Amino acid sequence: MEKTEKINRNKTINKNLIFNLPSGRKIGYAFYGAPNGSPVFAFHGTPGSRLWFTEDDDESKLQNIKLITVDRPGYGLSTPVKGRSILDFADDVNALADHLNIHKYAVLGISGGSVYSLACAYRSPDRVIKSSALSSIVPFINGRPPKQMCAENRSAFFLSKHFPFLSKWILNKGKKMISKDPDKYIHKVKSQVGHLCPSDRELIQKEEAGNIILINMKEATRQSANEGATEPSLLSKPWGFEPRNIQIPVEIWHGIDDTLTPIDPVKNYYPDKKNFNLHFLPGKGHFLDGHSDTWREILKNAI
Repeated sequence: MEKTEKINRNKTINKNLIFNLPSGRKIGYAFYGAPNGSPVFAFHGTPGSRLWFTEDDDESKLQNIKLITVDRPGYGLSTPVKGRSILDFADDVNALADHLNIHKYAVLGISGGSVYSLACAYRSPDRVIKSSALSSIVPFINGRPPKQMCAENRSAFFLSKHFPFLSKWILNKGKKMISKDPDKYIHKVKSQVGHLCPSDRELIQKEEAGNIILINMKEATRQSANEGATEPSLLSKPWGFEPRNIQIPVEIWHGIDDTLTPIDPVKNYYPDKKNFNLHFLPGKGHFLDGHSDTWREILKNAI
């Protein structure tokens, strides 16, 4: 098993594709799935990176989807942007799509990344054919996370907003552990799951999940821990748009048992509009892409 883990880690790190934006900044991305499939740009959580899987994604291949995962500014290979806005990222995605000769595309985001999939749908309705938001948040009231959110996640938003230096210290501590003792880091991740629902705890306990988290977090903090520490504060501020005003088709996927991004605010926020398709999944938590059956349904409806 030790050999397999090392091979998987090395195999993933080789997905180092870089595009130089017109501004001179760099944006990192990776391909999964069907090379000639329907394009879906996918956005990682907070913190996270373009490295979603240890190997290729067989489900994307089966659904004939070309999954293009993208590093947001400051993560992975993408150049940091001081004072960036959420809507700015939609312009980066359009520039990358132009580079790849893609005019029409779908977007998909998980957790913090779902905000950016919605931003793309709002900013570029002429190009984005559908947006999928997995385990999403909705705009905070008065900048405060909902009271239903677990204390651990509410604390992350609080520290990011008021004490970002503490957030950086915590992430840097994890970054050092990943570098010096990755097995210890994985053990720590698996042991600190009391705030998660049973479905999420079961996923985290799987060996492959530990490898994916290790790879993703190592890449997320490749440059520094700054973005992971400050992005929650950005997400807690006004987004510059109202998601419920989006006019193109939107798929909302949410586990009923999710403790990290609780479902009640999502239920209360979205209107009864034909272009919003709400999927509330019993027995599921935050990490929806970790369930092969759920991931299959998400991809089937992504285009």
